[in-house]
Amino acid sequence: MSILATKIAPASYWSETPELPEEAPLAMPRQRLDGEGPDLAPAPSTSPPGIVGRRLTLLAATLALTGLMAWGPWLLYAREGFQPLEVVGFSLFLVLAACICTWFCSASAGLWVLVTGREQQDLAFSARPAAPRTRTALLMPLYNEDAAAAFGRLQALDAALGRLGVADAFDIFVLSDTRSEEIAAAERAAYWDFSAQANTRVYLRRRATNVERKAGNVGDWVRRFGGAYDFMIVLDADSSMAGETVLRLVDAMERHPDVGLIQTTPTIVGARTLFAWGCQFGVQMYGRVAAAGLAWWTGAESSYWGHNAIVRVKAFAAAAGLPILPGERPFGGHILSHDVVEAALLRRAGWGVHLTAALDGSCEQTPPNIIEFMRRDNRWCQGNLQHLRLLKARGLHPISRLQLVLGCLAYLCSPLWLAALTLGLASQLGNPVDWASFFYFLDPRFSPFMLTSLLSVVLLMGPKLMGAALVLSRPHERRAFGGGAAVIKSLGAEILLSAALAPVLMVANTRSVLQTLRGRDVGWGVQRRDGAGLDWSEALQATRWHAIVGAGFVAGLCIRPDLSVAFAPVVLPLLLAPVLAVMSSRRLTARELASFAVMREPVEVAAMPALVVAGPGARAMRSVHPFDFPADADLAVSPAPSAGS
Repeated sequence: MSILATKIAPASYWSETPELPEEAPLAMPRQRLDGEGPDLAPAPSTSPPGIVGRRLTLLAATLALTGLMAWGPWLLYAREGFQPLEVVGFSLFLVLAACICTWFCSASAGLWVLVTGREQQDLAFSARPAAPRTRTALLMPLYNEDAAAAFGRLQALDAALGRLGVADAFDIFVLSDTRSEEIAAAERAAYWDFSAQANTRVYLRRRATNVERKAGNVGDWVRRFGGAYDFMIVLDADSSMAGETVLRLVDAMERHPDVGLIQTTPTIVGARTLFAWGCQFGVQMYGRVAAAGLAWWTGAESSYWGHNAIVRVKAFAAAAGLPILPGERPFGGHILSHDVVEAALLRRAGWGVHLTAALDGSCEQTPPNIIEFMRRDNRWCQGNLQHLRLLKARGLHPISRLQLVLGCLAYLCSPLWLAALTLGLASQLGNPVDWASFFYFLDPRFSPFMLTSLLSVVLLMGPKLMGAALVLSRPHERRAFGGGAAVIKSLGAEILLSAALAPVLMVANTRSVLQTLRGRDVGWGVQRRDGAGLDWSEALQATRWHAIVGAGFVAGLCIRPDLSVAFAPVVLPLLLAPVLAVMSSRRLTARELASFAVMREPVEVAAMPALVVAGPGARAMRSVHPFDFPADADLAVSPAPSAGS
């Protein structure tokens, strides 16, 4: 029976219990974050020697750009003296400007890294890795997921490891937290079929109770089986990796014994809706620039995104056991956004935590529509704001604390932006209508306000343009995206789409922040990963707060209609939020998809959920860029060195 089959097997088929390996227990104590916790250990050997200079450069550039952006508003407010609302508004502007400038400067550093070929300057990956001398577990936690799609991705990875001749060094564990008996039965059916033909050893374990969600799921595996493995690679149900990428990660961990974790940069694949295409194109086009910049200044104090990363098991067990926070949820209890905290704990114990933009063949999917995206962000918002309680934890590296802050700001910037817009409009309601300001964008005279406007556009669009420029400058990548014309056309479409959706996400994240601050726990819902379109009733229900906020701005603009042009990019998307949600959720036809630029390489095709991975002729994933692995040749694996070499 194929793992893609949908027919129901006899009841006796499900009564069989998947065989598990002999347990190899590993202690994983919960760590202390209070005053009795350990101090920060010295930097690992993989920490770049000039890392302090990099961080000071980023800080100086950010402060300089922030000051330049603040010049216009400062002069505007200072003409007649700062009013109380203007003081608050200017303060909010400074916070938002600093965040935008940090993002731009970090991306600029990433562009420099990629243009100069320094992706592997801090952590090198071998083009001809040795056969693994260690054992690695590939973990895929599941929670009420599509079993056929999840096992299909694992089958593609298993086929790649078999093709490379290294399958004996890997075991696959599917860690089920599924509550639905029907879905659990489908998981067992897929397991039996997959394990019968797999190159690696495959195991399925279902927990009786899903305590601590995903972190508890992985932690349970570490405590029961972790002692038998050197490394673990954690995958999400919608993610996968190329066999070549897995092999190079294992090789890097073997050559760098004080590295505890290496996080890859997943690209998005499998878009079937306009919204998903926008996410896919954005990450494929700009994601490398952002990741390379982040890796450049975080060094050995990088972060962990919870999947598509390799982890040293014994280091994780000894250093990354999560504490239970005192108090009630949402700020107390189990830590929800566990990954960045685990990375901080690993670094506290002296292990290197690295992010790399040098490896391809790491991919995931994105929610098919903006409503599902907002629901996922709602969960992530609660988890990230919970980190505010950890900022004073003993022994954390300053960069680890900074990443906790940046994770919070990813959501707090939305209410700050909304508050800045509201205060900006409110502060102008008492002033007379000035129709000259209606055409401010046509005024040829230079002004500090014009400088701030231009800088805002450059800083927001800059990382996108950097990524596009990089692709256009590399012939093989330009061809992979369908040619220069397709890149430019799709770049414009993605910018328009993201600009239209930004105010919608602003209101959604603001609501999530307020709900979390009011003490509401969002729970653990099931993610919809299919590309089904939205109906109008669901869209209207999900965007009712957007209409209320948009109507509030319209009421203010009735008093100051001369400001309508300035506020139109925010107000119109809010009023049209249901239309945007429905239209962007529509499943695109094959012809429509072909008209958009995406990376048309085998890595994307093989990562499609259960479309091309079934059967004996399944094609394993390959790396995206020809300079990593030639398109017409498999990766050559060198024999492991002998003990005397």
